[in-house]
Amino acid sequence: MRDFSGDHRWLSINTATVRKQGDLLQIFDACARHGIRAVSPWRDQVAAVGLDRAVRAVKELGLELSGYCRGGMFPADPDRRAEVRDDNRRAVDEAVALGAPCLVLVVGGLPQFSRPGSPPSKDIALARAQVEDGIAELLEHARGAGMPLAIEPLHPMYAADRACVNTMGHALDLCDRLDPQGTGALGVALDVYHVWWDPELEAQIRRAGKSRLCAFHVCDWLVPTADLLEDRGMMGDGVIDIPMIRGRVEANGFQGYSEVEIFSRHWWTRPLDEVLSVCIERHRSSV
Repeated sequence: MRDFSGDHRWLSINTATVRKQGDLLQIFDACARHGIRAVSPWRDQVAAVGLDRAVRAVKELGLELSGYCRGGMFPADPDRRAEVRDDNRRAVDEAVALGAPCLVLVVGGLPQFSRPGSPPSKDIALARAQVEDGIAELLEHARGAGMPLAIEPLHPMYAADRACVNTMGHALDLCDRLDPQGTGALGVALDVYHVWWDPELEAQIRRAGKSRLCAFHVCDWLVPTADLLEDRGMMGDGVIDIPMIRGRVEANGFQGYSEVEIFSRHWWTRPLDEVLSVCIERHRSSV
């Protein structure tokens, strides 16, 4: 396993971690000032400053991307299929413009939550079928653009509203059906927050291997957790054995960035430079 104790060259900041402290350009500037060389921006933050300006900032500051968040949210009323298709194609094109190594897919849950305005449904099997169909359709455009897609399985508590793909095994089943040759066009984004509990995690990491492991996200699981979405912990403050999981991921070929993605009402109240400094310290000592 790589030794992170001496520097933070393999640290990336997912810009959701400090989204309340500044706009995307301010976050980029702060990362560059702290010697953080990689980021993973969110589409709404890019839209707020403009894609062209975001692209220029990445180049001017010498930043790299560890991913782009997010495509997906596939389940929807059939009348909105074109909207879903076009939105996801735009996400691919934005990822290409920014130089991202992959577009992370948060696939969506039941249609009324994935695409508000869709008729309510409790049919999670249908939602999963729509996810598979949506990825298959998007994959054609993504292949043509040269942009790998990374399915991110989310914790089961998000099955209804954010992602009905909840395990590495399910995500890899989709990869095997839609990209059976393992071309590198479709893989997974492993976020320790969502999969640390899975008794099949080690086996599924081996199954993924280098060709399917596209991104690695870190934060921590606090006990008790005060909010299902906005109470993630800083690495080392919770119960996830992050070094163990990273060791398994790296043993199976992943050598990319360790991307800090923390949705936290607590950390969003702290100054931007403080949060980045803590991320650097914890990256060196706890990740």
